[in-house]
Amino acid sequence: MSSQTITMPFPARLKTELQLDPVLLAIVFALLFGGFVILASASISISDNAVGNPFFYVQRQLLAAAIGGVAGGICLFIPMRVWQSLSLLMLFAGLALLVLVLVPGIGYEVNGSTRWVRIGFMNLQVSEPARLCFLLYLAGYLVRRNKALREEFVGFLRPMLVLTLACVLLLKEPDFGAALVLLATALAMLFVAGARIRDFLVFFSTAVIAMGALALTSPYRMKRLTAFLDPWADPYDSGFQLTQSLIAIGRGEWFGVGLGDSVQKLFYLPEAHTDFVFAVFAEEFGLLGSLVLIALFLALLWRVFKLGRRAASSERFFEAYIAIGLGTWLGLQAFINVGVNMGLLPTKGLTLPLISYGRSSLIITMICVGLLLRIHHELAVDAKPVNRKRGRRK
Repeated sequence: MSSQTITMPFPARLKTELQLDPVLLAIVFALLFGGFVILASASISISDNAVGNPFFYVQRQLLAAAIGGVAGGICLFIPMRVWQSLSLLMLFAGLALLVLVLVPGIGYEVNGSTRWVRIGFMNLQVSEPARLCFLLYLAGYLVRRNKALREEFVGFLRPMLVLTLACVLLLKEPDFGAALVLLATALAMLFVAGARIRDFLVFFSTAVIAMGALALTSPYRMKRLTAFLDPWADPYDSGFQLTQSLIAIGRGEWFGVGLGDSVQKLFYLPEAHTDFVFAVFAEEFGLLGSLVLIALFLALLWRVFKLGRRAASSERFFEAYIAIGLGTWLGLQAFINVGVNMGLLPTKGLTLPLISYGRSSLIITMICVGLLLRIHHELAVDAKPVNRKRGRRK
């Protein structure tokens, strides 16, 4: 596919054209529509048994995609300088969301975790929009305080104290996976922004020790860890999810059993349409299909990181940090989800972006795509006068 820019008319009063990245759009749509196909297959028996409608989860996911598409479209028309000016406000918005969900009577509990707030017809998992708010804040901070970040430990410490508070609130829900992704993404952004290696290593080591101590001192996290290390030791209790996932992946062999023919999704594999949708995909499409799916995620990361590099080359550092942060977030979440399904990582409640059933995750991911397309648009518009000048020189 050509990497030339697609142009679309803005509203007339804006007197410009919308520059879209066709490669990024093609990858996103391939993952999104592929996600609907595998979600329909993975959830058809579960939803039919639960509510008598075999496409119940698919319909809800389609509605979430529509909402996310509208929200992402709105973000496409908001200049990045507006987000930069609101970066400090985003910090307070993110913290407010994480505090709100812990207020009795407001937070909605599912499976022992209070991660959701009821909004109309859907439950909003607050860690998703809060994470985006924190990344916008951090990108703004890295632009404002870049000199201090590079030269002083306090410049590194300030944002990490804020993000540590956010992680503490996430762990109160509890949502260990979201806290891990937020912290890892923030450290990646700080590293790219030029944080000193010694500051980075000190905090990274402290965070790893703290996370390890938390896992070891929490009974249910310790149970997950031991189940991950040897799921076959207790295949009908603590290791049940992982053993069923491994059976599903093993049944897929090279080319899969065929779309819709998965056996493990028939009430054997828990959360087949959410956390373990990759296992169903691997069973039905095999190793070859799994490699194609992973290749699509790698292509998405390549495109996003390339966008971040272009932004940095144009000295648009806020946009560069946003692109790096969003790419790290999506890539890390996909890596963790696939790793959990394959038994390479302990179980975490993280969706596979654009694939798993999860309305909050899908809406926020579509907003992230809108922000990335906005960055591409502004870089393309900035490059146009330069190209014209070069043309005149020629």
